[in-house]
Amino acid sequence: MTYDDQDYLRRLPLLDRVLIGSEELSLRVQQLGNEIGRDYPDSTPLLVCILKGAYVFLADLARCLSVDHEVDFMAVSSYEGGTQSTGVVKIVKDLRANITNRDVILVEDIVDSGLTLSYLIDLLATRSPRSIRVCALLDKTAAREKDVRVDYRGFEIPKEFVVGYGLDYDEKYRNLPFIGVLKP
Repeated sequence: MTYDDQDYLRRLPLLDRVLIGSEELSLRVQQLGNEIGRDYPDSTPLLVCILKGAYVFLADLARCLSVDHEVDFMAVSSYEGGTQSTGVVKIVKDLRANITNRDVILVEDIVDSGLTLSYLIDLLATRSPRSIRVCALLDKTAAREKDVRVDYRGFEIPKEFVVGYGLDYDEKYRNLPFIGVLKP
């Protein structure tokens, strides 16, 4: 954890602690970029960022990729302002790219229940991609309700509500350079 991480804790009284520090995040994102690069040496994968939470992760991940790639965005909703998923997935913004016969990598901030990700995989599979893989910064396996495969996992985390590095609580805390836990 860096000095800056500690400084945020002092300034934001609702933060309980840093779960994953900024330096650890940076190192792991670089490693994920290397893994994806090794798996796609002769392909131009389409990275599909699941908005809003994954945008910071996607930006850093894209800079760590040594292979050509394209980027598109989807926005889905299943939380509606709370800390628990409603289980109902709404597509707010769909892809612009045609994914037929493409290698698609869904870039997620966090996989918890697996319901949203399972829905997205099933939806995109109907569009005939060559492959669909998942790259998730955080994997909350203890909260899993639907079995989904995470091909590229940053960190497995406990069943706690986390913020930072793009993840929010009521649209706040996305700017934190680390993954933090809010006070109960």
